[in-house]
Amino acid sequence: MSRTRPDNLSRKAAIVGIGATEFSKDSGRSELRLAVEAIGHALADAGLKACDVDGLTSFTYDTNPEIQIASAMGMGPLTFFSRIHYGGGAACAVVQQAAMAVASGVADVVVCYRAFNERSGLRYGSGQMSDIQTGTTEGTRYSWISPYGLRTPASWVAMFAQRYLHTFGATTEAFGHVAVAARKHAATNPAATFYQRPITLAEHQASRWIAHPLRLLDCCLETDGGQALVVTTPERARDLRQKPALILASAQGSAPQQHAMTSYYRDDMCGLPEMGVVARQLWATSGLGPRDIDTAVLYDHFTPFVLSQLEELGFCQRGEAKDFVQGGNIEIGGTLPVNTHGGQLGEAYLHGVNGVAEGVRQIRGTAVNQVPNANTVLVTAGTGPPTSGLILGAQ
Repeated sequence: MSRTRPDNLSRKAAIVGIGATEFSKDSGRSELRLAVEAIGHALADAGLKACDVDGLTSFTYDTNPEIQIASAMGMGPLTFFSRIHYGGGAACAVVQQAAMAVASGVADVVVCYRAFNERSGLRYGSGQMSDIQTGTTEGTRYSWISPYGLRTPASWVAMFAQRYLHTFGATTEAFGHVAVAARKHAATNPAATFYQRPITLAEHQASRWIAHPLRLLDCCLETDGGQALVVTTPERARDLRQKPALILASAQGSAPQQHAMTSYYRDDMCGLPEMGVVARQLWATSGLGPRDIDTAVLYDHFTPFVLSQLEELGFCQRGEAKDFVQGGNIEIGGTLPVNTHGGQLGEAYLHGVNGVAEGVRQIRGTAVNQVPNANTVLVTAGTGPPTSGLILGAQ
């Protein structure tokens, strides 16, 4: 029997610091340097010092070992360190790890970090990851699809996108509404790659094909940069510099017949059941529901999966997201503003950690595109692989 209510961490941890480097196409410095810079900014934002940190957590894909971070930052002893697999699916899970550590007393201050030269270095969108994984069990599984040209994330998602369009009678304009909203928000965000560069639906429809039915403007950015978050207890948060963003709920989820990005052999290819697993935990743990959410940060590596997430999370019924995203409904002033920072389509691709930071800004009331009276923010992680999610709230 599956569990719908995880161990309740609600309100037992808070995000108290956020920090990032600039987002660029060529950082000109090492990934370690990017991580250290982002962590330094996050600690300064919280009003803490490196010596206050006793826990670190990141992605298995991150190239910066915890002990190297601790050494470079001048941290003291570490009592907690962990890694989460599945790429972007870890974006909220690292925060859950930090929350568990501080809530249980294993650590007092935990930093979550992600840094990479994903544009000037190894590019996930190039298909090179399939080669790197050769010799692993995961690489062996990809060997069944790579010879047929399915080597890139865009090609993997295109299969699902085509099925979604066919099943629900949608057109690629539905994807375009997601892209237009993200770029509209990015256009007013000075930190965004596409600052002052909005797009129209016509421009989306005219952009070149990448992997049918995905166009260029359906695909996220490739970015160099770093992002860090500082997590501690609500009690300690009261004495720190910033208004804390309480972690009302956190969850991870993997569904039956799960594969990383290529779960083609499920009975139904029109949903993201792993996000459904996450949604049920989030609602049960927090005691909230879709109508209680003021704004959402949905992982937008590709536009079609934003539609599926809206459905899995209960903001609309199956097949209805194509209508939900129209008419400015997911823009500032709409029923559910989505990705008010511009998302990974418009701000930067930092494996979703920059999305968590936007959730914190909304709770603080300091976002560039601030949702009035935002007291609850839903944040999701990468879709396709096993994934994770958070609900952040005001104290």
